[in-house]
Amino acid sequence: MSLHLGDIAPDFSQDSTVGPIEFHKWIGNHWAVLFSHPADYTPVCTTELGSVARLMEEFKRRDVKVLAVSVDPVSTHKEWIKDIDDTQKTHVEFPILGDQDRKVSTLYDMIHPRQSDTLTVRSVFIIDPKKVIRTILTYPASTGRDFGEIFRIIDSLQLTDRYSVATPANWRSGDDVVISPAIKDKAALGAKFPKGYKEIRPYLRMTPYPGP
Repeated sequence: MSLHLGDIAPDFSQDSTVGPIEFHKWIGNHWAVLFSHPADYTPVCTTELGSVARLMEEFKRRDVKVLAVSVDPVSTHKEWIKDIDDTQKTHVEFPILGDQDRKVSTLYDMIHPRQSDTLTVRSVFIIDPKKVIRTILTYPASTGRDFGEIFRIIDSLQLTDRYSVATPANWRSGDDVVISPAIKDKAALGAKFPKGYKEIRPYLRMTPYPGP
């Protein structure tokens, strides 16, 4: 199944390390990150899940719930978590889905046959409270994810949902932003952007970070 930005994230029910999860119900009115890892007891995955565990306060601050998945069973996940906690000096509390039947992996196109017929690639789906897919990232199995970049994307999505702006290259939360070209009226610009703006070109206008 090929998924695109703007699609409703496929719903599913699957067992996890914290018990059965009905995905849409589990998301509720929050944002969510669904990410896959190729297999348990693998080195890169161990560092990734440890990083996520250490970053949980950052996810919570953004109202984001986190859900991992691999094709290994829940019983193996629970044993592996002991290794993650020990080697990464953290405590994994977020759920990890068991996906032995490949249900979730198939729904989200996480198995790429030219990489592996059985193991998932490192997929990331950022999903908003309306259950809409807002970002899709795919990493090769050999490359660990940059969770700073994932936070940057979430910050951008949440900011641009609130204001008529976009975020430029290499943007970080607090930096200047781009005003939407759809806003033509200068009086409207003054009302929407009380911090002022700089017109570099008629189609390229920058304004200070509009958030608090």
